[in-house]
Order: sequence, then C-alpha cells, then structure tokens
Amino acid sequence: QLVESGGGLVQAGGSLRLSCVASGFSFEDYAVGWFREAPGKGIEGLSCINHREGDTFYEDFVKGRFTVSSDNAKNRVYLQMNGLKPEDTAVYYCAASSVTGCNNYYLFSNWGQGTQVTVSS
Repeated sequence: QLVESGGGLVQAGGSLRLSCVASGFSFEDYAVGWFREAPGKGIEGLSCINHREGDTFYEDFVKGRFTVSSDNAKNRVYLQMNGLKPEDTAVYYCAASSVTGCNNYYLFSNWGQGTQVTVSS
C-alpha cells in the first residue's frame, strides 16, 4: 500500500514537499514514480526514482523545479516542488513497481490514493 501526504494550499512561487510511504514492502527493490491529475486532464507523469538501478528521471517541464529523493530508512520517497505555479494544481500520486523501470513508469500498477495540491495566484 502506498500513501501520499504533504499536499495543501500554497501561493504561487511557493514550495511543497510531498511524501510517499510504503507499507508491506520495501522501496529498496522498487522504482517509484510521481504523477498528477489536474481537473479535466489525464494522468501526467512527473518524475521517477529507481532504487534498483540508482537512477532518476524527470519530465522536461519539471526539470529544475521538482526533485525526487528517497529515505530508505523511513521507506519514503519525496517530491520536492519549488516555484509552484497555478497550473501545478492537481491531485498528486505516487506509484511503484518491482519489475518495471523508470523508462516505462506509466505502467506502474501499485498506486496511492493521492494528495491534493492547490496553488493560488
């Protein structure tokens, strides 16, 4: 099970750090991706971290603003979001896979319930 937290209401230009915690398994053998879904839009991939291979991936439009990291001791993966914009308003999800890497992170099948991020102008 995956549980996201850390969402909330923030002004444009502000920052939030989202957290994804796993229960029942260890992230050490998993790749974990971050996604979002804005009202009226589909699921959009943001970033991914692969603990098996030690690499990270970012979509071009979040490079320089979002940073993915993990704390294996706490079994958590974080998404630090800086310079937030109103268009970043969405429900943010993490998803994980023990067999698929970040090159196909849209195929991850184990999803959390999401956390709402709202950015005011």
